[in-house]
Amino acid sequence: MLLRGRPLHQGEIEAVLFDKDGTLCHSELRLLALARARVNQCQRLLEQRHPQLALSVAAELAPRLEATYGLQANGLHPAGTTAVASREHNLISTATALAQLGLGWPEALELAEAVFQHCDRTADDDHAPGATATDGVHELLQRLCEADVACAVISNDDQQGIAAFLASHNLGSYFAALRSADHHPRKPDPAAVVALCGDLGTEPGRCALIGDANSDLLMAERAGVAVVLGYSAGWKLPPPLEGRFTQLAHWHELEVGSSG
Repeated sequence: MLLRGRPLHQGEIEAVLFDKDGTLCHSELRLLALARARVNQCQRLLEQRHPQLALSVAAELAPRLEATYGLQANGLHPAGTTAVASREHNLISTATALAQLGLGWPEALELAEAVFQHCDRTADDDHAPGATATDGVHELLQRLCEADVACAVISNDDQQGIAAFLASHNLGSYFAALRSADHHPRKPDPAAVVALCGDLGTEPGRCALIGDANSDLLMAERAGVAVVLGYSAGWKLPPPLEGRFTQLAHWHELEVGSSG
């Protein structure tokens, strides 16, 4: 594989592991809508179930949750919990924010679970914004397929969400395996990378991993992945990737072929 004409690795790459949100797809509009819905539903349920507390924290609740989710005036923070973390971790962060405002932990957890269940149903609505494939990804996957390079997804989305995205964009045939939030171990555990490589019949030292978060890249590095690449064009705000990681901003920068 070559990036902007320069070899990335002295040897053949047998497989490429892709992150989903912010790498394979632009999901910011969908995730923004989901995060805002969670904030609004938290406010409604807190007012219904704990009206006195809701009144006392009225000015604090929305800003606290927005900071928790990475909601900003100009978009979604690409390293925030909504963009990077699993549903489970987002739920726990919501309950923690509610507990910090004075709700007991059992009540905070129960309310957060009710909020997420409601917003999950809303996210499945036909009018909810969907994710779109990043520019040029179809062409890259086709080139990888033609070169007999296996492809896989490693994401903190659940298995159903990954499968739905791939099916809706006719990408499913390009991917031989996936690792989701439903699997254990899962991102960002390096063992998740090792397990996924095993599913593909290869080793991390013969693979590349491409993601949009430092947690993805550090995971790959610690797993011994041969080529670790940061993708920077999946969000409105550029992700704050560490400068030591090689980065690309468009899939056409990546050439599939022998590099040594």
